[in-house]
Amino acid sequence: MSSATWQQFLISQGAQFNESGEAGFISPDAPAPGQLFDLSTHGLIAVSGADALTFLQGQFTNDIKLVQQAAQFTGYCTAKGRLLALFYAFSINEIIYLQCPRTLIPELVKRLRMFVMRSKVLVEDVSEQFVILGLASADSAAHIQHLPLHPHHSSPTPLGSLIRLPDSHGKQRAQLIIETTQAEHAWKTLAATFTPADSVQWDALEIQAGIPQVYKSTQEKFVPQMVNLDALDGINFKKGCYTGQEIVARTHYLGKVKRRTQLAILPDTATAPAIGDPLLDAKQQEAGQLVRVAPNKQGGWWVLAECRLEAQAAGSIYWQEYALGFSELPYTLA
Repeated sequence: MSSATWQQFLISQGAQFNESGEAGFISPDAPAPGQLFDLSTHGLIAVSGADALTFLQGQFTNDIKLVQQAAQFTGYCTAKGRLLALFYAFSINEIIYLQCPRTLIPELVKRLRMFVMRSKVLVEDVSEQFVILGLASADSAAHIQHLPLHPHHSSPTPLGSLIRLPDSHGKQRAQLIIETTQAEHAWKTLAATFTPADSVQWDALEIQAGIPQVYKSTQEKFVPQMVNLDALDGINFKKGCYTGQEIVARTHYLGKVKRRTQLAILPDTATAPAIGDPLLDAKQQEAGQLVRVAPNKQGGWWVLAECRLEAQAAGSIYWQEYALGFSELPYTLA
């Protein structure tokens, strides 16, 4: 089933799609205890073969050999230590899957294949072979069945592979990886318990959980620590060499990180903020940029903002003329 066929199915279920391919649904009057999200703006790269783990170990910031035990965040850097992608990596049936924004995948597949050389490794874009659904539950009435006890652990289900994600805003969260042949059945089954919700609401939950992302507009803008990848256990400093490792390690060992990503709220604005937009300090000097943006249902915007810590400590940080209202992240920064 192609992505276009999947979209047509969701339209038959009441969805409307924006220009970015994000699904929207009419929200119920009362807050839904359980929500179901279409995550088809996410794509998957499959890496398989006898040398797959060894190959990826030399490419990514995290210890990819541990992905067979639990899913993980991991970064893919240039030689200068700048992020080309931030993957959520997991293993199903001994195949490693790398999840990231779908728009990045053709370029990333091409780049990874350049370094395969003579290794026994197959790198494929399998985005059309799977559908990814998100589940969020704040109430036992919408219990997520087969939910693992710990974040990043997975369990097989009759519908697909379920991976528990970090909780957000008081909600348990998981994503379900489904073969496209089972996707319509899975959606109808889950929609009997979970209310279909806008994909941008999932982005808001991701932001509230402090989960960054790299998009086309922000490729090569961040060293991994600038988007808190170390705080998310997405960097392993003992695993050995990988592309960009020298820069990432130097940032870790030779001093405190001077730029970090913070959780913040923007008020209602005249125009919509966009990923990659610049941030300014009180003196109208460069202070950072927006990493991730999603509408706040109560008005305004949830954002993840990469900032110079010195500028943040000195006073307000602004997007255009609007001051960011900073909130506490759900994890600790060193």
